Amino acid sequence: METKQQAGMGIFLALTTAVCWGALPIAMKEVLQVMEPFTIVWYRFTMAAIGLGMILAVRGRLPPVQMFRQPRWLLLLIIATAGLLGNFVFFSSSLQYLSPTASQVIGQLSPVGMMFASVLILKERMRTTQVIGALMLICGLVLFFNVSLIEIFTRLTDYTLGVLLGVCAALVWITYGVAQKVLLRRLASSQILVMLYTLCAIALFPLAKPEAIFQLSHWQLVCLLFCGANTLIGYGALAEAMARWQAAQVSALVTLTPLFTLLFSDLLALAWPQVFAAPTLNVVGYIGAFVVVAGAMFSAIGHRWWPRRAEPHLVASLKQSGE
Repeated sequence: METKQQAGMGIFLALTTAVCWGALPIAMKEVLQVMEPFTIVWYRFTMAAIGLGMILAVRGRLPPVQMFRQPRWLLLLIIATAGLLGNFVFFSSSLQYLSPTASQVIGQLSPVGMMFASVLILKERMRTTQVIGALMLICGLVLFFNVSLIEIFTRLTDYTLGVLLGVCAALVWITYGVAQKVLLRRLASSQILVMLYTLCAIALFPLAKPEAIFQLSHWQLVCLLFCGANTLIGYGALAEAMARWQAAQVSALVTLTPLFTLLFSDLLALAWPQVFAAPTLNVVGYIGAFVVVAGAMFSAIGHRWWPRRAEPHLVASLKQSGE
């Protein structure tokens, strides 16, 4: 039975993940002024692989590589690696054209897409609240990008390219999420992540330019180190939160990530306007960011307030429509 202490620690760890991920694109934006996305991502994976590998080695919990001699598990590992690698690269590339807040808001498509993928591929049950949450999220995205909607849908500008890259990052993350969900039946999340970090770092090495680190200023170097530590701490805190608290509640708190990005962006722009740019959002855009988060959160925990008898009707209607 879940204790108050476990729940309190779960809340703290989930918020740690949300804060880490909220601050991440702001730091990456600084490094992108000098370093290419491939190189940043390579450094992130390398630092995270070394850090997590050392922790697991000390605990004697390194993953049993022999299980991947079976073609099925090896294929799943390759799919998960490709999905995580694509997500990191597309997300980093989108930051070249978008604000950190915009990239994180688009990223909320990932959990909703994961929800539909789980229904279609893993044959999980669709809840009414998940559909409502998805519709709220889409409405929130329209509100958030209200000023740029015409530009996004009619012209291929740098901003439109950034949005497309952000959507691609969210979509390929779904591939990683589904593959990881199956791998979790045999391995702990930390064991999966250390293999994925290592394989992604190896795959990216031919495209990376490690020597670019010498072109960074002291501030940009700090930001790069923060990005590497962020990868390790953010995912590590998430795994520990899942172990101590209910997954749906952890997911709900992690959806606060874009709001932390928005908050940090505004505060840093006020404190150091010569370094950080304030988000260019109108009132409708701010409302849209909150609606996106509310939609993602409702998808995660809305079923706690929704009558259970409503769910079978939705499942039946989805089956009849051929979903």
